[in-house]
Amino acid sequence: MHAVAFILTMVGGVNWLLVGLLEKDIFSLISLEGTIPRIVYLLVGLSALYLIFTHKKDCKMCDKGTSGAAPMGGNRPV
Repeated sequence: MHAVAFILTMVGGVNWLLVGLLEKDIFSLISLEGTIPRIVYLLVGLSALYLIFTHKKDCKMCDKGTSGAAPMGGNRPV
């Protein structure tokens, strides 16, 4: 489920990139209108919500409250 949500969310991100650059969405570029784009947009939105609510559980960087970054001024050789 996570992989499908991730792919759909990336499709949505690329779509917004096209809107920002070309002022056209992916469906207008391939001349597709009607029900199919609405279903895809609905799935992209639901995927984003799924990722928002399950992110902390699935994210290795968020696991156990760690930031994944090395501590500032940590163990440096002298």
